[in-house]
Amino acid sequence: MAQESFQERTEQATPKRRREAREKGQVAKSKEIPSLAVLLAGTLTLTFGSGFFYHQVTEVMRYYLGNAGLISVTQANMSGIALLALRYSAVVIAPLFVVLVFVAFLSNYLQVGSLLAFEAIKPKWSKISPYEGLKRLFSAQAAMELAKSVFKLVIVSWIAYATISGELKNLPGLLDSSPGQIQAYLFSITGVLFKRTCMVMLILAVLDYLFQRWEFEKGLKMTKQEVKEEMKQTEGDPHVKSRIRSIQREAARKRMMADVPKADVVITNPTRLAVALRYDAREMDAPMVVAKGSGHVAERIKDIAREHGVPVIENKPLAQGLFQMVEIGRTIPEALYKAAAEVLAYVYKQKGRGRNS
Repeated sequence: MAQESFQERTEQATPKRRREAREKGQVAKSKEIPSLAVLLAGTLTLTFGSGFFYHQVTEVMRYYLGNAGLISVTQANMSGIALLALRYSAVVIAPLFVVLVFVAFLSNYLQVGSLLAFEAIKPKWSKISPYEGLKRLFSAQAAMELAKSVFKLVIVSWIAYATISGELKNLPGLLDSSPGQIQAYLFSITGVLFKRTCMVMLILAVLDYLFQRWEFEKGLKMTKQEVKEEMKQTEGDPHVKSRIRSIQREAARKRMMADVPKADVVITNPTRLAVALRYDAREMDAPMVVAKGSGHVAERIKDIAREHGVPVIENKPLAQGLFQMVEIGRTIPEALYKAAAEVLAYVYKQKGRGRNS
C-alpha cells in the first residue's frame, strides 16, 4: 500500500468515484457566478422597479414625516409602531429579496444540478478544530481565494479610476447645469462604470468556473491501482469469480452426468467426442441432447453409459454435428433427423423393441 501512494493519478475518475464525491458535496462550482448573477439581478430589479420602490419609499416617508408631530411614542404603542415600520420595510425589501434569493439558487442549480449532500453538513471535529481551521486558513486554496479577491479589487478599482478620470474634463461644465442634468449625467457615468465592471466580472467568472472544473477533475483522478481495486469491489474479485464459475461448471457437469443413464444412446467420434441422446415420442418432437463433452468428459460419459447399459455407437459425422450444433437440453435440428433416426432405430432393434413413434 505504501508503494501505491507514490503512483501518479493518471486515470480519469470512474462513475462510482464521481457519485461518491457528489454524495459528499464535492462538485465543480465557481463562487464568482452566483456573485455576478446576484449583482446583475439586484441592479436590474432596482432599475426596472425603480418606480415601485420610489413610490413605496415615498409613502413611508410621507407617513412618518407627515405624522411626526402626531405620533406619540410610549411603552404601550411601541410594539405597534415597530410592527408598522416592519410591514412598510417588508413591502419595500421583499421583491428585491425574493429576486436575489431565486437568482442565487438558480445560478448554483445550473452549475451543479439538484444536490442534497448530508455528508457535507454532518458534524465533524475538523470543522470546529482550531488547528484544522488554521490549516485551512493558510492552505493553498485559501491563498488562491485571497489572490482572486485582490485581483478583482485591483481590476475593479482600475476600471473605476479609468472611467472617472476620463470624465474629469467634463466636471467644470456641470457648474452651469441644473440638478436634473447633473443627476442624469451621474446616472450615465454610473451605468458605464457598472457595464464595464460587469463585463470584467463575467470574464473572471467564466475563467474561474473553468479553473474550478479543471481542479475538480484533477482531484478526482485515480491511480491504476485504485481503478483495479474499484473494479474488484464493483464486479467482484476475478479470483473469486473464477472460483464461482468453476464451481458452477462442476455442478452443471454433475447434473449432466446424472442424465447419462437416462439416455437411449451415446454417439462417439470415436475417442474425442461423446454426445448422449434421449428420445420419448410421447413427450418430445425430436431427440434431445442430455449430455455432451470432449476429451476426459467424453470418456466419463462413455464409462457411465456402459455402467448403466446405454449403447455407445460410433458415428463420427453425427457426433461432430451434434456437438457443434446442439446445446445440452435442446432438441436436435431437422438436418440431423435422418442420421439420428438411423442410429436410434439400430439401438431399438438391438434391444428388441420397436420405436415409440
